[in-house]
Amino acid sequence: MDNNYSIIRKTSSCKILVPTHCQQQHHCFSSPGLLGKVQEIVGDGVGVEPITRILFCGPYFPASHNYTREYLQSHPFIQVDDVAFDDIPDVIGNYDICIIKNMQLNSDLISRTKRMKLIMQYGVGIEGVDINAATQHGIKVAKIPSDVTGNATSCAEMAIYLMLGLLRKQYEMQIAVKQKKLGEPIGDTLLGKTIFIMGFGNIGIHLAKRLHPFGVKILATKRSWALPLQNSHEVEASYVGNATYDDLVDEKGGREDILKFASRADIVACCLAMNTETAGIVNENFISSMKKGALLINIARGGLLDYDAILHHLKSGHLGGLGIDVAWTEPFDPDDAILKFPNVIITPHVAGVTEYSYRQMAKVVGDVALQLHTGKSLTGIEIIN
Repeated sequence: MDNNYSIIRKTSSCKILVPTHCQQQHHCFSSPGLLGKVQEIVGDGVGVEPITRILFCGPYFPASHNYTREYLQSHPFIQVDDVAFDDIPDVIGNYDICIIKNMQLNSDLISRTKRMKLIMQYGVGIEGVDINAATQHGIKVAKIPSDVTGNATSCAEMAIYLMLGLLRKQYEMQIAVKQKKLGEPIGDTLLGKTIFIMGFGNIGIHLAKRLHPFGVKILATKRSWALPLQNSHEVEASYVGNATYDDLVDEKGGREDILKFASRADIVACCLAMNTETAGIVNENFISSMKKGALLINIARGGLLDYDAILHHLKSGHLGGLGIDVAWTEPFDPDDAILKFPNVIITPHVAGVTEYSYRQMAKVVGDVALQLHTGKSLTGIEIIN
């Protein structure tokens, strides 16, 4: 046989050959669903193991599908495809698992599924999924807990990176280097600052833990503080040993306290989940309540911030700086007016994109695919419906 071709399926009556480079790079089957057509032709004959197919939506966050493909490379009965957004409606019916990334999976797309059993995020944000539609079609929706994969740690570190970049005037420092200046600009330090962590979930906890050595005061809000730290999530205690919320937070509050805390903070870090209650929560009223010159950090979702209010308060100088890893539309327009300000730092949605966290999440996705393939209970994910 020509060495340029490989057998991908074989029965007693026929063999299916494809170019070897396509066998090595699974995404050759991504569009327009060649692998699905192959299986329709061959069928799942006696002695031929069926294929479980994972659909990664779109080209962004490429390490997600690349690392998952690497993790599963010794399991040829698991197929990993990254499919262009425009092709997804035509091929989604061929897949068992869908990893949405930044895809909006609405009821129309979900209605096109035929064999889908699980929709999940490569991380925690599932606001793009029509959960009711998925439930009606008998499809589970899940996220990967950020505590056990290093995702929360990675996001917390990015928040501190953005804080330090703004405090030390990253933009002005680059200008000073180009102009061969020394000893300027004069920056600021985290020492003695009051930081308001809005949304004290997994990321907020990791952020508080890492901020403490900087000598800061921490204010935090969450929906309910009723449960002890070790009981609010089964692994939260491992973050801080035998610590309690009181060891991490100087002052606790709820939704009703956000304006009060905003008025006292030197830095506000937005770590909220995106939903109907939190969309646009950082609005004109909120920013007006902040100290003049205070910094705003967002590592959660762009829609938590009201764009017009942000732009207005950057122009007026009331907002002292903006550090964002997420934007209102993504990819964000590099020519947007907000990015013209020297006290704005934006990163391309990479807070959770680290070698450690992405390898760990690839393992979770791969293990779930293997569990689904063999009919075992799904572990390592948080099913929300």
